[in-house]
Amino acid sequence: MKRIFIPVITGLLLVGCQQEKPKNVIELNYPETEKVPVVDTYFETQVTDNYRWLEDDRSKKTEEWVKAENAVTFDYLDKITYRDQLKERLSELWNYEKLGVPFERGDYTYFYKNDGLQNHYVLYRKNKEGKDEVFLDPNSFSEDGTTSLSTASFSKDGKTLAYAISEGGSDWRKIIIMDVESKEIKEDTLVDVKFSGISWKENEGFYYSSYDKPKGSELSAKTDQHKLYYHKLGTSQKSDKIIFGDKPEEKHRYVGGSVTEDGKYLFIYPRTSTSGNKLLMQDLTKKDSPIITILDDTGSDTYVIENEGSKLFLVTNLDAPNKKIVTVDAANPGVKNWKDFISETENVLSPSTGSGYFFASYMVDAVSKVFQYDYEGKLIREIELPGVGSAGGFGGKKEAKELYFSFTNYKTPGTSYQLNPKDGTYKKYWKPNIAFNSDEYESKQVFYTSKDGTKVPMIITHKKGIELNGKNPTILYGYGGFNVSLTPSFSITNAVWMEQGGVYAVPNLRGGGEYGKKWHKAGTKMQKQNVFDDFIAAAEFLIKEKYTSSDFLAIRGGSNGGLLVGATMTQRPDLMKVALPAVGVLDMLRYHTFTAGAGWAYDYGTAEDNKEMFEYLKGYSPVHNVKSGVEYPATMVTTGDHDDRVVPAHSFKFAAELQEKQKGTNPVLIRIETNAGHGAGTPVAKIIEQSADIYGFTLFNMGFETLPYSPKTKVKG
Repeated sequence: MKRIFIPVITGLLLVGCQQEKPKNVIELNYPETEKVPVVDTYFETQVTDNYRWLEDDRSKKTEEWVKAENAVTFDYLDKITYRDQLKERLSELWNYEKLGVPFERGDYTYFYKNDGLQNHYVLYRKNKEGKDEVFLDPNSFSEDGTTSLSTASFSKDGKTLAYAISEGGSDWRKIIIMDVESKEIKEDTLVDVKFSGISWKENEGFYYSSYDKPKGSELSAKTDQHKLYYHKLGTSQKSDKIIFGDKPEEKHRYVGGSVTEDGKYLFIYPRTSTSGNKLLMQDLTKKDSPIITILDDTGSDTYVIENEGSKLFLVTNLDAPNKKIVTVDAANPGVKNWKDFISETENVLSPSTGSGYFFASYMVDAVSKVFQYDYEGKLIREIELPGVGSAGGFGGKKEAKELYFSFTNYKTPGTSYQLNPKDGTYKKYWKPNIAFNSDEYESKQVFYTSKDGTKVPMIITHKKGIELNGKNPTILYGYGGFNVSLTPSFSITNAVWMEQGGVYAVPNLRGGGEYGKKWHKAGTKMQKQNVFDDFIAAAEFLIKEKYTSSDFLAIRGGSNGGLLVGATMTQRPDLMKVALPAVGVLDMLRYHTFTAGAGWAYDYGTAEDNKEMFEYLKGYSPVHNVKSGVEYPATMVTTGDHDDRVVPAHSFKFAAELQEKQKGTNPVLIRIETNAGHGAGTPVAKIIEQSADIYGFTLFNMGFETLPYSPKTKVKG
């Protein structure tokens, strides 16, 4: 056993700043993690993997290791006396009614609602007389709340629903088909569906996607040939027709399909990675019509957003890194015939359609601006938003007379608005009744300079009037990859953090999509270090400006953001007090050998590409850069034992390396959520418990023996 010592809480102090170290300590024993060396050779370089055995998620040995690690972790967390206070406050703040925007299908108006602390949103419906009723309640799917609703799609006439469920957080889904009027299940459940939408062909059936069930572990075995299927109602899944992906020349890692609103066309989107797609089309009005290729390479992200008869509207970043909309006739859809409809601008475009209009939403330094266009491409107006933040929605059927959108930022809970698209006016549709006073907080955007001189935006949110004395507990959150944009949005968990006097800072790192394809590419493959440099520079900015100091700084991120945290803490362990890598991609030499991980190669490259790429990946791979004798920050790794997107072996191996090599008394824990996956569909109860654990761990290791601030008494200590 390796032993370190953690402080025992011995009494109460009166101020919410860093406390003197308590004299008493308690012994913390890590489980013994056996080393079973496996040696791989990459371009004549040998790399030893001592913990390869932890990749076997089906072994009894791995199961016992998980139990032992969780026992140590929760024993530690139980000694943080204010963890229950955090949980109580999270539950209290979370307990407010949440309402989704309504949508019409058939004879009913549907909407999602959560009464407060329900694990999952409930789908309600309202008839023409205005009477509400529960239509589908995911909270009844399982006793422990770990089975969730992931997708719900209605037939064109609204009389049949196909909905997908996830069990234990897995990406593998089941599709259930229901008669809307009687709520009775119509036929056998479709099984073994993964990374799929549900797109109806009129009322006859629907398209969905999946892989052949892998040999070995369904949670970690490689899946790389996605197929698009068509399921006709009233037939068995065994007879479902493969539309695309079965032939060797059609092999792609991801394949999606969608049908236009008028039911005329099927569009197929084959991908080899998470960025870039081919585009194919089939005319559904003609029997056995051939599949026609519009784009035969994956050099752009292109999709069809709308059609008027044979006139197609496509969103693309082909020769337009910030995206534009083009039109083309379906009879001759090749690139040479494309015509600009809404041209590219200096800001990134994310459009939607509804009520016979296009709504062009732009990110301007990660903040929303929205413009309305007609079908001739004429600018109608700018939609004046309620404030500075993120707006989403503006979508609906062509015949819809009203549209809805939401607005939020880091200090403002999401509020829904009802828009009249004819004159651009809107009114508040629903505002949450939440016990959080946004007026007591401020959020501002700053620009700081990264290592190579690049200007990077960051939004910093906190209580008004905080003293810039370097002692404010601060969470620096980042992602920086896969063209994902971090735009301002409200979070209950972040609100509780800020109530405790915490600062919450989010930089828009390279690798994201905030400034289009160029910004994304600047954080990929041989330029991935730019992302870590941007994150490090953000931390240095916060310290320089005295928002915080290294003793009060925590870094946090999940998935690709977990990689960000792992790389940053191994490169600059002196920079932060706490590190919180969640469901992270942490073994960069082997990530592509699990499930659909090879699809991430656009961002990362692989160790098999060439010697230079191998050496670059090995140079920052968190698992391979933990060094003996280094004092790493207090670390709590979090993952789920059913995560089949970023398999938990990444987190297992990283925690094992840290526990073996850590110098000093900073704890290294791994919190493994059982019967949980990558995050989607996680029950509210589990989110609250995990958040209380994370915040308790963070504050405790920053030296706080009591909560810095009590929201009830509004006094420190």
